[in-house]
Amino acid sequence: MTGLHRSLPKRAWAHVYRVTGGIVAVSIVISIILTNLFMEVLSNGVNVQGLAVSVIMPIVLGGPMTFFLVLKHEQLRFANEQLAHMATVDWLTGCLNRGAFTGRVATYLDRRNQRPGEGGALLIVDADDFKRVNDTYGHHNGDEALRLMAGAIRGAVGRHDLVGRLGGEEFGIFLAGANLDAADTAAERIRQAVNAIVFAPGEAPCPLSVSIGGAAYVNRTRFTDLYRLADQRLYEAKNTGRDRVAIMQAA
Repeated sequence: MTGLHRSLPKRAWAHVYRVTGGIVAVSIVISIILTNLFMEVLSNGVNVQGLAVSVIMPIVLGGPMTFFLVLKHEQLRFANEQLAHMATVDWLTGCLNRGAFTGRVATYLDRRNQRPGEGGALLIVDADDFKRVNDTYGHHNGDEALRLMAGAIRGAVGRHDLVGRLGGEEFGIFLAGANLDAADTAAERIRQAVNAIVFAPGEAPCPLSVSIGGAAYVNRTRFTDLYRLADQRLYEAKNTGRDRVAIMQAA
């Protein structure tokens, strides 16, 4: 049994059995109908032996072959899903990677059917003084801190909001349809969620905090322009004390 064979999730196995059973059942019905027709034409009626053959043959011959083909198809589909997941998701945090995040936001912003005034907001979240965490506790504990922060960020935003790891200790959040006030509220919720993380790799707790810059828009805009404005606000938050939020309204 191959590794992929063993790694198929329960839903995939359920699909294999469901499809195989359905195909075999249809084959049996067709076989019975055809057997009855042949027997009616070539003889004076249906006999038990012929009916048994019409049921057993699809199971014995068609069942294993159908199961094999459906299983291989499901393995291929599952492998493609895994590859797509690896191509778009950051391995450490489970967030979208930079390419997938920027691509999806850019595609959303480039839509030609956006309703006037629909708007949205981009937030950039950067961990404060994260080099100290890595230098003091080691990169493996720094990775754990990033995973905790990613979980806190995802828990503080909506299910349909996009969250991506832009690189290092920097995350991006896109809030479709959010105005300036909603974006500010979401950013503050993220900041507080990170502050509430219990991270104690050593004997004493190590507080975590983030600075957040953001830009909300109403009129059509491009990702590069929105990112530039959010990044400017992030530097403002960093330079005025860290552990704070700075958001602006794009023109």
